[in-house]
Amino acid sequence: MTDELYWQDGPKWPKNARKTLEYPNEPLFAMLDRAAERSGELPYTIFMGKISSFAEVREDADRIANFLVSQGVKPGDRIAIFLPNTPHYPPVFFGALKTGAKVVTCNPMYKAGELNYQLKDTGATIVFVLDHPTFTPTCYEAIKDTDVRTVIVCSVKPFLSKAKAVIGGLLGKIPKSPYYEEDKTFFYGDILTEYEPKAPYVSIDPNDTAILIYTGGTTGTPKGAELTHRNLIANILQIGEWVYLEEEDVDESGGVRYGEEVFVGALPWYHSYGLTLTMLMSTWYAGQLVCIPDPRAGKPPLSDLLKELELHRGTVLNCVPALYAGIVNHSDIGKYDLKSVRICSSGAAPLPPELAKSFEVVTGALLFEGYGLTETSPVTHINPTSKRDRMFGSIGIPISDTICKIVDVETGTKELTVGEVGEIAVHGPQIMKGYLGKPEETANVMREFGGKRFFLTGDIGHMDEFGYTYISDRKKSMINVGGLKAYPREIEDVFFEHPKVKMAAVVGIPRDDDPSNEFVKAFIVLKDGETATEEEFIEWARERMAGYKRPKEVAFVEALPMTQVGKVLRRVLREEEIERRQK
Repeated sequence: MTDELYWQDGPKWPKNARKTLEYPNEPLFAMLDRAAERSGELPYTIFMGKISSFAEVREDADRIANFLVSQGVKPGDRIAIFLPNTPHYPPVFFGALKTGAKVVTCNPMYKAGELNYQLKDTGATIVFVLDHPTFTPTCYEAIKDTDVRTVIVCSVKPFLSKAKAVIGGLLGKIPKSPYYEEDKTFFYGDILTEYEPKAPYVSIDPNDTAILIYTGGTTGTPKGAELTHRNLIANILQIGEWVYLEEEDVDESGGVRYGEEVFVGALPWYHSYGLTLTMLMSTWYAGQLVCIPDPRAGKPPLSDLLKELELHRGTVLNCVPALYAGIVNHSDIGKYDLKSVRICSSGAAPLPPELAKSFEVVTGALLFEGYGLTETSPVTHINPTSKRDRMFGSIGIPISDTICKIVDVETGTKELTVGEVGEIAVHGPQIMKGYLGKPEETANVMREFGGKRFFLTGDIGHMDEFGYTYISDRKKSMINVGGLKAYPREIEDVFFEHPKVKMAAVVGIPRDDDPSNEFVKAFIVLKDGETATEEEFIEWARERMAGYKRPKEVAFVEALPMTQVGKVLRRVLREEEIERRQK
């Protein structure tokens, strides 16, 4: 292979996508200002029946920026956001950026120790937290022995309709912390009342770090990826350039429509997938942003998400396979009208082909798989957004201005040829600056080819002659079966074809007689009402995969351990299984 984007001349490159783009030289918050100036009256955030316009959110962001400067915030300082997907998020996010500060996105499900690590590692001085019986006390505990001197408590009450706010107050249903540490606490509502909407003028280099997003830590200590203003703006434009629907697949042709789309915030905005593809994309395209704090809420689970999708006529849905599986298998799915949904992406975990097909049957939407990582803002690959050219089982083609190489697993310095299996490496304007305060770890994942900087993804796969990339699995997930390499994703995809399977995960378990050697064990979640035996699935596998890939054992479980964004924690399954066997 060469640095030429050779596949872009092939038949699969989307006909409406440019191969290289121009990127504006501006800070990330300029997209909010532009939307407010051009379309200020359009609805932006939607939450519990309350709508805030682009002009209103811009004003709130400016008030927050004014407040932060009054507290001594300077360019380069770190501001942490410890919030779920509530309407506070966009004004806090953009308001912090307007001061020249770096935003630290924090998982609202973190325990105090986990949050404390992140606050210490970034040197954050201010935290925004939801007014809540759990989140607020966790925040107060987490800031001990850190540089945090100010906590801004954010109540949902201002974002409720008057009737809901009154009723919620009377019934005690509006979440509230049991206590406040007065010496360091400010309240979000007071800031909006007391401070003028006058953001400071700060000169920002688009190559400066805008946000610090932490990797999940499923394979080691969490690291803060430094994403710049330019990284994120580039990725937004790359994604928007790629997405173009055809009338033969959906009701009408076209790409992402300015001022018309309704983005449903099912994925958390502290995570790069939800942040870029939902919150930032909705801002760039002046679309409505439906705030979903917990997509799994409702009885049965996911009912609230389905209600919001139907009520607000959602058009853009970005989810992980676990959520799509939940929608497909929802017991009341036939009661919801989801025909408004046009654009559906899947990422963060492998998308089983059979799940994608089932989702399209249920909704009539188009579902396509993409790929990326926290370190890549996050998207590097997307399948063509047409049923004709997308390739099930593939993560797609490198998007505009993105080069993909397959390199040797051992050193990451030898480029492999088409069809050879190795580690996936990517180059493009969306690649992070590096890991905060970890130059050695940054150097370990960066390589240079032809004067271009490539990021080693840690994923194993190959590329075909048209540029379609196929992932076998994570570098650290490979199962060593008698010297042969079995890839969990490949095996899991086969199990998803079984009509009784709701979810599946596969891990390697060390053999008692030879711990350096492993065998495959499958963990299966059955669909509601189904029963099965271990032998049934072993026989199913015998007919469909090579002997070394077939599971030696099958366990049926109620649920699989997952991160909040829907990645199956194979590491946890493996550790729990090994511990169980040692008892």
